[in-house]
Amino acid sequence: MGVLDRFEKGVEKVVSTAFSRAFRSELKPVELASALRREVDDKAAAVDRDRTVVPNEFTFALAPDDFDRIEQWGAETLADELASNVTDHAASQGYAFVGPVTVTFELHDDVTPGRFELTSRTVRGAVAPASASPSSRHPLVDIDGQRYLLTGPVTVIGRGSEADIVVDDPGVSRRHLEIRITPEGVVATDLGSTNGLFVEGHQVPAATLLDGNSLTIGRTRIMFWTGSAPHDAQDR
Repeated sequence: MGVLDRFEKGVEKVVSTAFSRAFRSELKPVELASALRREVDDKAAAVDRDRTVVPNEFTFALAPDDFDRIEQWGAETLADELASNVTDHAASQGYAFVGPVTVTFELHDDVTPGRFELTSRTVRGAVAPASASPSSRHPLVDIDGQRYLLTGPVTVIGRGSEADIVVDDPGVSRRHLEIRITPEGVVATDLGSTNGLFVEGHQVPAATLLDGNSLTIGRTRIMFWTGSAPHDAQDR
């Protein structure tokens, strides 16, 4: 099953078949997904031998009727499906993002019904979807199966909405853990949390992380990767 086939099935599952009927003779979600794939392909920029960066913020300008229809059937749901679709495509091509992937819709009176205009930007954030391989400069964390590439110099993990990576765990403080990338290495620091930081089972105030290290905050396990260890070790 292709990526676009999975996208269409995902939309139908979470929004219902009525969503597809609403778009039968109008703007179709699969057209938006195809446009996103073309956009990242066209805007892909090689920054070094092993890293090709693509935009991560996308905006669709829509005619009033199309905009209203998307709002009626769930703009947030469709945006999430589109972001997931373009992330999957980036992973298949080995592209890297420098921040979170977002898709938004805007109403524009001068856009023809059934058509759209797509703009994109590359906006750096603390984390990005793990669509590319980790490195010492951009390590990867796996939090209960969800993978994030650390694209900023400092990443805060915690339960509060102000954290860069939000963890749904009552045993995690609002700002629990900081991961800082420095020229000397990647340092994990407990931010004065209630339940502390454990690295390889030992409670520590701070630690320089090595590839494959396991961190625990509350009941949440975090795996840290830089890609320097053998590949089979990363799949343990």
